[in-house]
Amino acid sequence: MLLRAQTSTLLIIDIQERLFPAIHEAESVLEHSAWLLAVAQRLGVPALATEQYPKGLGPTLPALRDALPAEALLEKIAFSAVADPGLLQMPGGERRQFVVCGTEAHVCVLQTVLGLLADDREVFVVDEAVGSRHPRDKALALERMRQAGAMIVSREMVAFEWMERAGTEVFREISKQFIR
Repeated sequence: MLLRAQTSTLLIIDIQERLFPAIHEAESVLEHSAWLLAVAQRLGVPALATEQYPKGLGPTLPALRDALPAEALLEKIAFSAVADPGLLQMPGGERRQFVVCGTEAHVCVLQTVLGLLADDREVFVVDEAVGSRHPRDKALALERMRQAGAMIVSREMVAFEWMERAGTEVFREISKQFIR
């Protein structure tokens, strides 16, 4: 169950202006999510982002939104991004593997992950790139997602699996720019 750049999509869930200040270690979640987005774009992995009721919670933070084309953003009302029509029809939505980051881990991330798993997708949740208002909610959500069949991974696990091998120009570039 290795990740492959050719079969993966990065899904960024609800990292929005009005919710962001309430998230435990929010800056870290944003930093890791932006890192994943930059690596995905360098490797040609499609990236999608959702916005939960943007009238109330505001838009996706500029650090992410400005790096995504408008057609990669999905507004939603349902907590699960899979429950609202459109996500799986978006460019990249047809892929088998989803790498997931965002907020809140125990609400929209959890429900989206469970929906993707029910749709027979392989789901990889990036531990350091998901967050909730309370650390306990995040921990419980990660455990529940793991029990349901999602793989809990780190951002470097994702990057190295997407690259597949050392000794290439892409590996040297990503290693120099993103891996410390």
